[in-house]
Amino acid sequence: MAETRSGILDPLERSSEIIFGLIMALTFTSTISLFGTKADVHTMLAGALGCNLAWGIVDAAMYLLAQIVTRERWRTRALEVANASPLEARRLIVDTIPLGAGKIFTDGELDRLAGAVRSSSIPGRRLLPTLDEGRGAAAIFVLVFLSTFPVALPFVFIEDVGVALRTSNGVAVALLFAVGTALGKYMGWTPYWAPGAIVGVLGALLVAITIALGG
Repeated sequence: MAETRSGILDPLERSSEIIFGLIMALTFTSTISLFGTKADVHTMLAGALGCNLAWGIVDAAMYLLAQIVTRERWRTRALEVANASPLEARRLIVDTIPLGAGKIFTDGELDRLAGAVRSSSIPGRRLLPTLDEGRGAAAIFVLVFLSTFPVALPFVFIEDVGVALRTSNGVAVALLFAVGTALGKYMGWTPYWAPGAIVGVLGALLVAITIALGG
C-alpha cells in the first residue's frame, strides 16, 4: 500500500511551485512605481531574489516533512491491514483509497488486496528523507528560485522602469497561462487551454488591482 510516481514531482506539484514563485516575485515587482529610480529597481530585485531564495528553502523543507509524514502514514496503514481481521482490513483499505473509490471493489477483491499487503515486505520506520525525496526538495527549491528571473529580467534589460514593469507583468501573466494550460492537460480538460485562460485572467486581475492601488 504505497503511492507510486513516475517522476520527482508530479505536474500539480511542479505547477504549484512555479505559481508560488511567480506570485512571490510579483509582490515585489508590482511595488515599483512607474517613476521608480534605478536604485529602487536594484532594491526590488535584491528583495525578490532573497525572498524567493528563502521561500524555496522553506517550501523544500515543508515538502520533505510532508513526504515523510505521508510515507509513515502508508506504512502504519499497511501494518494495520496486515494485523486486522478480514472485515476490518476491508474497511481500512476502502478508507485509504482516495475519494471512496475503494467502494467499487467486491469483498473478494478487497480480501485479495489485504492478502497482498500481508504477504509483502513492509519496510521499517524511516524518519530521514529518501534520495528521491531529497531530489524532490531540490527540484522545488530550483523551481521557486528560478521562477523569479522571468519576472525580474525586464528590469535588468529595459531602462525605462515603466516599460519594464509592464513587460514584467505581461511575462508573468503569460507564464501563468502556460502553467494553467499544463494543468488543463494534466486534468484531461477539453479544451485544455481553458484552465490556462482562467489562471492567466486571475493573474492579470491581481496585477491590475495591484497597479490600481499604486503598485
